[in-house]
Amino acid sequence: MGRLATGNRRISLELLGAAAFMVIADVRVIDPVLHIIADDFKVGVGSTGVIISAYTIPYGLFQLVYGPLGDRIGKLKVMTAGMGVFAVGTAVCAVAPNLAILTLMRFLTGLAAAAVIPLSLAYIGDNYPYDQRQAAIGRYLGFVVLGQILGSSLGGIFGEYISWRNIFLVFGILSVGITITMWRAIRSIRDMHRSELTMGLATFQPYYQLITQPAARNVMIAVFGEGFFLFGGFSYVGAFLRDQYHLPYVVIGFMLSSFGVGGLIYSRYVQWLVRRLGENGMVGVGSLLICVGYLFIALYHNWVLFIPLSVFIELGFYMMHSTFQTQATELAPKARGTAVALFVFNMFLGQGLGTAVFGRVVDNYGYVPCFVVAALAIALLCYWFIYQKKRIEQNKNL
Repeated sequence: MGRLATGNRRISLELLGAAAFMVIADVRVIDPVLHIIADDFKVGVGSTGVIISAYTIPYGLFQLVYGPLGDRIGKLKVMTAGMGVFAVGTAVCAVAPNLAILTLMRFLTGLAAAAVIPLSLAYIGDNYPYDQRQAAIGRYLGFVVLGQILGSSLGGIFGEYISWRNIFLVFGILSVGITITMWRAIRSIRDMHRSELTMGLATFQPYYQLITQPAARNVMIAVFGEGFFLFGGFSYVGAFLRDQYHLPYVVIGFMLSSFGVGGLIYSRYVQWLVRRLGENGMVGVGSLLICVGYLFIALYHNWVLFIPLSVFIELGFYMMHSTFQTQATELAPKARGTAVALFVFNMFLGQGLGTAVFGRVVDNYGYVPCFVVAALAIALLCYWFIYQKKRIEQNKNL
């Protein structure tokens, strides 16, 4: 499945996955060192969370540019250019003299990184038939999970023993190598898919055409809520482990890495889970795992339980999120870049706003209310999604 026959070749999932690995590792490396950065710049943890919002909000916003742009001039070209800018921006974060400059650099890095994962998913949608697509996306997400695992682990190691700044330098150098490899690979590959939606890079017309579809609205609302509640709350888990249990940063990094194990389990058993549960079952069971995991972390203060609970949360997240992703790739088969861009825009806008809101909750009320609200909200959101999805399917059959 890595390549098509000669004359209709496609870039390998492994290379797309390497780029995704770096983008996600760059996001997750912040989690275990958020407290260290706050201490270095002498500000509160909740206030330091701005560097997460500064990355995720432009990441979401610029989907609105990269989606139609990828559909028009080629997804591979746009991904490669974005990866190059991302590499430079990440390296420059290593020398930020204060929180304001670091926030600005994270903004610019998130802006560039926005071109990588969503267009990769759209590219997979273009090149894999629907019955093979969730498995292909599952394989691709394996690299995303690995980025989560190693990003958190490396963040903890560098934060404890070296410097949080050096990890950005290392990531920047590795990303340069991946960019060069991508550029060489795409020279012999033509991206044949072009949008049939009414285009206009300076307008919102392609997105308006999508959002008028009930199925699209359902998916976009669900993924916005997922980003707001699940990831908005998770942004403060590393700081919670430090403040609640006074654990070393390297231990926190490895504990946060366990969050990715659930993703590895999902990528291994995705086909079996889809056959057994179906799409609605994947969303329902996934949201239940997330809810229970968050509630136990918030209410049962035993750090040993964190590792198995984080595995359940991550498994639940991928069961839920991959279903949303797969549906998003089918909303506009002739303009998948635009559809996936709108999907990711909503997810990361939700994450950025959720991180900011939950940061105020953490600073004023503590960690427990943050995690309890996230748990209950994500469960209610997903069961609303299932109900709406059934209504849309019933209306189609009338």
